[in-house]
Amino acid sequence: MSGGLLVPAGVLLATALVLGRLAVRVGMPAVVGELCAGILLGPSVLGHAVPALSSWLPRAAVPHGPLDSIGQLGVVLLVGTTGIEIDTKMLRRRKAATLTVGTTGLLVPLGLGVSAGFLLPSSLVAVGSGQPVFAAFLGVALCVSAIPVIAKILADMRLLHRTVGQLILGAGMVDDAIGWLLLSVVSAMASSQVRAGHVLLSVGYMAGVVILALTVVRPLVRRALSMAERAGDAAPTIAVVTTVLVLGAAATQSLGLEAMLGAFIGGVLIGSGSDVDLRKLAPLRAVVMAVFAPLFFATAGLHLDLAALAHPVVALAAGVVLAIAVLGKFAGAFLGALLARLGMWEAVAMGAGMNARGVIQIVVATAGLRLGVLTTATYTIVVLVAVVTSVMAPPVLRVAMHRIEQTEEEELRRRDLAAFSEPSIEGPPPQRQ
Repeated sequence: MSGGLLVPAGVLLATALVLGRLAVRVGMPAVVGELCAGILLGPSVLGHAVPALSSWLPRAAVPHGPLDSIGQLGVVLLVGTTGIEIDTKMLRRRKAATLTVGTTGLLVPLGLGVSAGFLLPSSLVAVGSGQPVFAAFLGVALCVSAIPVIAKILADMRLLHRTVGQLILGAGMVDDAIGWLLLSVVSAMASSQVRAGHVLLSVGYMAGVVILALTVVRPLVRRALSMAERAGDAAPTIAVVTTVLVLGAAATQSLGLEAMLGAFIGGVLIGSGSDVDLRKLAPLRAVVMAVFAPLFFATAGLHLDLAALAHPVVALAAGVVLAIAVLGKFAGAFLGALLARLGMWEAVAMGAGMNARGVIQIVVATAGLRLGVLTTATYTIVVLVAVVTSVMAPPVLRVAMHRIEQTEEEELRRRDLAAFSEPSIEGPPPQRQ
């Protein structure tokens, strides 16, 4: 490795660690501070104060650059290890709630976002892009959730064992799977290449991935894990798990789907195995949560420049879009939870968790900027929504979860998952229930 990677990575990781700890001290999850680390060191703050000092960090984080590559590996491992912690049996029992919340949590903000796109001033629409394409792109940008951010928030708040936390992740995957499909459609619209066959092919690929994973890949993964478990140390198991997550991400990415979808499915396949010793995976999770995930979130913040909000028209539009984004996503998930017969505070928690857009919305905004659909101003607006909603989620979640009594099933799940983050060298290996 060259100094072009080592120095920026070291500075980013150190800053993310410090700000992450400060966030924890003030009652926020570490991910909030990690996101702010990139914003602080990027053009939004340091870039304006000392341009020469901060310019080399964004250069290292450009798409396909060294920091970007580490960040992509980090998000794949983060989403994959989150999938390992999913209680598939519980989600199958509650599949109606998962599908209902995921669908309503997508359709309501999508409709409101498209409507807002038609109402915003034409000055915010990129030259060469029509208002319909801009409106469709804004709708998609506002309807997605951010599984990496949601997963990190739930992990930081120790809520992954709670049933509501599991439902949030399940609904988020439904939401994002459809959202990435819609993104491919509006991207084709921007290129004047949208065809019904393209949409049907993407749907077919997604269905094929799920079917292949359940029928062919799952037995292979279980056999590989069983062979790795025979070793006395954790290294073979960690190697097999990492390979499954990375290859799963590569497989879906090669089909034009989101890499995180393959990583999440790979994690679910690993976690659903009855003979997985979670204690052996604790070192992998520790490295992901302490190194790769903070680097990923901090790197994303380097691309942001919030100076555009100084313009009154942009600031007003940002306020309107933010209000629509929060209302639409929260209301959609809240309504879906009530339709699924969840309690009021469970519905509030679902709305808060699904409202975190984070880096996924930044990825969508970057695609819009690259395709010439969004201007720098509208890109900044979408990014602002991503950051604010990620910061909003934890306090609302904390209030709601304090009013939801923990069940015996959740306590058993907590003890099971504790081995993943707090390995012990004594006692028999815990088994997935």
